[in-house]
Amino acid sequence: MNDQETQQRWVAFGPNGAIGSILRSDDGYTVRVIDDPDAMDRGTFASLDVAKSALHAAMGPGAEWPEFREH
Repeated sequence: MNDQETQQRWVAFGPNGAIGSILRSDDGYTVRVIDDPDAMDRGTFASLDVAKSALHAAMGPGAEWPEFREH
């Protein structure tokens, strides 16, 4: 993410706890995955719904839809 200020944050929870987050800034919605070996953002998306789908896709095939909580 650039030097943009985070305006909102959602944390995604799966059956074993927190799995990632979505950060909203002026650039859009940036997806981060906890325990990502590259420790990099997964991308910035134009809408929250698309960012949620991207985070879900990063969980791998067959993963259940996570619970998203705004923080």
